[in-house]
Amino acid sequence: MDNLFGELRLGHLRLAPLGVRRRTRLTASQAAAEYTGRWGWAVAVGTPAAPTGDPARCRCGTSRCAAPGLHPVPGDEPAARSGADVSVLFPTGRAFDVLDVPEQAGLQALVRLERMGTQVGPVLAAPTGRLQFLVAAGTARRLPDLLYRMGWDDAALDLTCHGEGSYVAAPPTVLGGLGPVSWLRRPTRDNAGCPPEARLLLGTLAYACHRGRERTAEPAWLAS
Repeated sequence: MDNLFGELRLGHLRLAPLGVRRRTRLTASQAAAEYTGRWGWAVAVGTPAAPTGDPARCRCGTSRCAAPGLHPVPGDEPAARSGADVSVLFPTGRAFDVLDVPEQAGLQALVRLERMGTQVGPVLAAPTGRLQFLVAAGTARRLPDLLYRMGWDDAALDLTCHGEGSYVAAPPTVLGGLGPVSWLRRPTRDNAGCPPEARLLLGTLAYACHRGRERTAEPAWLAS
């Protein structure tokens, strides 16, 4: 299995079939209308992203905010606002939860899953160096048990799940000073309303995360 987990880079992995690539980038309001009208997903408006050049500081006033630009504005509608600094958010725990892993591990797992014929749902690429896999709602609540059943409960994995009460940034939201969130695998009619069960992806994602941590911990002369 290790020989399938070679070095990959986001730019070398085809993002989508040519026929579905966008020629122009959607505005925040256009994207929000597509998410709600076409896919039936709930969306929220976030506070403006952190100022360029200081991504660690959020306009919420908190120094070193853990989620710059990802604070929903209560009662606001994305379609009612415009501007480059608006962030469109997906509230997780409703239509889907989100498995969040390091980019390199996520790419390795994605290649392996698709080679096995596993139906992977939409996948987000964040400029923070993370990939986010949309999976069935309720995964965050069941994640400890799922990892236990797969034998990964005692492993130190850089793998988290966003569920009820959380938000993730939706394309084309720009995280200040870092860049935009984008789709690595876009939603389709087949997967938007029925994201995959986490158990179908979790074993491969956990293994890739585990191998990534092992390689990081290896001495340089062994890792090379």
